[in-house]
This record gives sequence, structure tokens and C-alpha cells, in this order.
Amino acid sequence: MNTKKAVCYGEILWDVFPDEERIGGAPLNVASRLSSFGIHTKMLSKIGKDERGQKLLTYLKNNNVDTKHVSEDENLSTGIVQVSLSPSGSASYEINYPSAWDKINISEEMKQSVKEADAFIFGSLVCRDEVSRKTLFQLLPEANFKVLDINLRPPHYDEEVLLKLIQQAGFIKFNDDELFEIAAMLGSMYNSLEQNLDFIAGKTMASSICVTKGNHGAVFLHEGDLYYNSGFKIKVKDTVGAGDSFLATLVAKILQGEKTQKALDFACAVGALVAGREGANPKLSQEVIENFIHPQES
Repeated sequence: MNTKKAVCYGEILWDVFPDEERIGGAPLNVASRLSSFGIHTKMLSKIGKDERGQKLLTYLKNNNVDTKHVSEDENLSTGIVQVSLSPSGSASYEINYPSAWDKINISEEMKQSVKEADAFIFGSLVCRDEVSRKTLFQLLPEANFKVLDINLRPPHYDEEVLLKLIQQAGFIKFNDDELFEIAAMLGSMYNSLEQNLDFIAGKTMASSICVTKGNHGAVFLHEGDLYYNSGFKIKVKDTVGAGDSFLATLVAKILQGEKTQKALDFACAVGALVAGREGANPKLSQEVIENFIHPQES
């Protein structure tokens, strides 16, 4: 079987919790999880010339993510985010600006890597600065399969830019709150999740739209058919990175030719397992995931 290739573009940073710092950034989380499922993954980003930046590079390399397109900024620091957790484990974020990842510059080599990849995965947060935004819009025409991870982090998004991104994507991932917010931006009068999903599908060229619903699983509109997973029971430690691991798993399984329902169920299980562990990128073996999905068969 030929190895599938993916390129992840955007923020790599440190999540600073009250008691510790952890490696994070949605594109980094997606990249490391994709790599764990055998997808050859490249990271496109920027770090500062500092210790935090070097630790991010080391982490990516240790997780078999290609870092040749992670450049260093002479003037800006590696990104950090102050994370606050509610008693239920839900996270809120204060994202330092400007950070090195706000100033990712284009190169011909980056364009070539995107052109060669089976999937190009990018988020909306990286568009908050003109430099990284311009680079993204120069890379998009090169991509074969454009996967948009909506990450609405107030005040770091702009309605006009979001709608442009949505028009370009072949696969869009929302959480339920983001779906309702963006459907309203597009003029939806609907109140149900499925109606808004259909509404957005009608307004875009995306063949795949996925909506995560926290502990209630996910809905996946894929090539005209709707698929559901109603979630897995898990005691939540923290939700940081759960959606990123879900997205990476779903994309990996689709690239590898898995049946859609099975891919969705597997992705929901991985997202739940990540929420049940500390940090965005816990190691999960195939055996652990399968036993979680089918405990009576273990």
C-alpha cells in the first residue's frame, strides 16, 4: 500500500496551563496524530530562535513529522497560549500576538510539498495575521484535497476571511457552536444542526462536512450521505486537542480507504480517549483504541 502524504499548515506553540506548559497548536496536534497512523506528514510553520522553539522541533521529529518547512524568526518568539480550564475540563484560551507563527513566509519548496500531498490541512486561526494569511491563500491553489479546521478563537477571526476559506475547502470540520455561528453568517434561518449542515453544504463546494458534538459524538456529511456516531462514555481530564485528534484520525482513515462509518466511529473513539487523558497528544496504540470501541471482545 502506498503511503499517503499530508501537509499541515499553521500555528505550533506552547499551551501554558496554571501548573505546567504543554506542546500544542491545532495543526501540530493534527500532524502528530496523522503521523501515528502511518501518514507521511510535513509541518509548515515558524518558531522563534528560543528554547521553546527547539523543543517543538524535537517533539515533531520524535513523532516522525517532517520539519523542513518550519522556519525560525529572528525577531518574534515561539507562540504561547494561556489556557484556563473550567471545572468540567473545558478550555478557554488567551493567544499571544504577534508570535513567530503569525509570519510564515511562502517558498517554492512549500508549494511543491503541498502539490505532492494527498491532503492539505489548515485552520482558520493562522489567518489572524496578514503574512501567514497571504501565504495560506498562495498555497491553497496547489492543494489536491483541502481540509479546513474551523477554530473560532475570539477575537482572532474575521467573517470575510472565514467565508473565503469555506468556499475553498473540500472538507470542513466544525464543532456544533461553530456550525451554528457560521451558518448564521451565511444567512441561515434554521435552528437544527442537520438543517444547518445541509444549508452550509449547499453554500460550499465541500464534499465532506463534519460536526463534532463533544461527548455526543459527531455527524459527518460525506459525498451526499449522512453518518452518525453518538459518542463514547469517558471521564474527561481535559478537552485540549481532542477535536484535533478526531480530525486527524478521520482524515487518515479516509485517505487509507476505510469505510466511512467505521472511520467516523474510530475517530470519535480516539477523540474521546484524548479527552480522557491529560494533554493534547497522548500516545494511543491500535490495541487501546480497538479495546475501547469493542470492550467485550478484548
